[in-house]
Amino acid sequence: MAKIRFLYTESIYLITMTTFKSDTRFIEKAMNAIADPCRLSILEEISKKGEVCCGDVQGLTGLSQPTCSHHIKLLSDSALIDCRKHGRNNFFALNRPNFKRLSSFLEKFHTTTDTLMR
Repeated sequence: MAKIRFLYTESIYLITMTTFKSDTRFIEKAMNAIADPCRLSILEEISKKGEVCCGDVQGLTGLSQPTCSHHIKLLSDSALIDCRKHGRNNFFALNRPNFKRLSSFLEKFHTTTDTLMR
């Protein structure tokens, strides 16, 4: 019985470590994506409008189409935006659950700072 318990505990540990690594990788990619001023302005525009197409992004940033596509790809790879294809157009919207994950991560630092300041 103890042997089964140990294996069970080890499995939980491995699942927890895998989840931790996955969350850490998500946070790294998301923070890197937000750190760029162009990508941050794209995210702000998507937040205001709810959804934008690639042409909107070009108009907002004044960047060339390939550069806009690069920024959109990085935002998509970071899982901060969802892409939806409609005909020949791609539409982009915020991935709100992942922004919630990012917000929860950052909230830890706010809470820690408040506790230390008291």
